[in-house]
Amino acid sequence: MRFNEIAPQKPLSPEQARLKSMKDRVKRDQQAVKAERARQKIKAGQADLAKTLSSSQK
Repeated sequence: MRFNEIAPQKPLSPEQARLKSMKDRVKRDQQAVKAERARQKIKAGQADLAKTLSSSQK
């Protein structure tokens, strides 16, 4: 293991910490949007499948 891998890191300045926090929030929000789109797509597919199955049984 290299020294720089285990060396403690200096704490971020308040400005740097704020920027890091904003970047992290953006990443989380992007992941949430992606997950919500996937949920909606799955729900629409399931509804379409149920509609197709119910119409074919008649």
